[in-house]
Amino acid sequence: MQKLILSNFQAPGDIVMLTAAIRDLHISYPKQFVTDVRTACPQLWENNPYITRLDDKEITTKKILCHYPLIHKSNELPYHFIHGFSDYLNKKLNLQIRPAAFKGDIHLSKEEEQGKSQVHEIAGIDIPFWIVVSGGKTDFTAKWWSSERYQSVVDHFRGRICFVQIGEKGHHHPPLNGVIDLRGKTNLRELVKLVYHAQGVITPVSLPMHLAAAVKTKAGAAKQRACVVVAGGREPVHWEEYPGHQFIHTIGALSCCETGGCWKSRVKPLYDGSGNDRPQSLCVDVVNNLPRCLDMITPEEVIKRVEWYFNNKNVHFINSQDFKSVQEIIFKVQ
Repeated sequence: MQKLILSNFQAPGDIVMLTAAIRDLHISYPKQFVTDVRTACPQLWENNPYITRLDDKEITTKKILCHYPLIHKSNELPYHFIHGFSDYLNKKLNLQIRPAAFKGDIHLSKEEEQGKSQVHEIAGIDIPFWIVVSGGKTDFTAKWWSSERYQSVVDHFRGRICFVQIGEKGHHHPPLNGVIDLRGKTNLRELVKLVYHAQGVITPVSLPMHLAAAVKTKAGAAKQRACVVVAGGREPVHWEEYPGHQFIHTIGALSCCETGGCWKSRVKPLYDGSGNDRPQSLCVDVVNNLPRCLDMITPEEVIKRVEWYFNNKNVHFINSQDFKSVQEIIFKVQ
């Protein structure tokens, strides 16, 4: 059995895609590889049956720094991010890894599945809730929708959906009113568990979108977790969208994303020394401090996509008494 240590130190969303590649490697080539990883997100690998601890100093172990150059052809070729790392490993190792599932490969322990969610612990009752992400990392501000528009969505569903706002401390996540505020209060493993308990997710193209697909749903819940993605025209749809997600895009609607994603990084320079401030990395069509592709997406469109999920008999609004109890908790938390 060939021993491999696969490494990548990009963002957590990228690492979720690497979990898919390792799963697909083992399913395509059973009992032919022993794999370990070196990443900045060890919590995403907990309980993973395909990971075996290997010694970096072992001379028989092959070390590969993993990339996904396939992304540079994402506007022209019909591949999803799921294919990115596998395609790279196929070329490095002369393999033919094939996708075994249309999602990342995140595993929960029995204790995590049977335990209470953070929302249950805070509210004192087990209630359905949706995760909402109102911002993101400053390296890609061209992904951000308006926090005022997210607020309009939250306000529309007041009394019917309990929203939980998340976001990593130090990133840009403007506070929303009428939500349970867990910004900066979840590590990666706690976020995985929160997504497991979540009924749905509203997010830009980001880690929670990938987790919404990769983390299994609870018994008795919908077979696929609801997820509304405010995407615009930055990324090609087929590279990012998962089955069952409402991926709201504008590809083809503007000259700057007429034939695919623009892949621009920022709306305007932040003067922080990043290469993302280069002119070629900046959005070329800004309206209301948003990329036009995101300005075109209205709160009404997002609301409509959320409401579609409630046609599923396994997706229910919160009852009024439970929401009243949660409202009291919300104001205490804030």
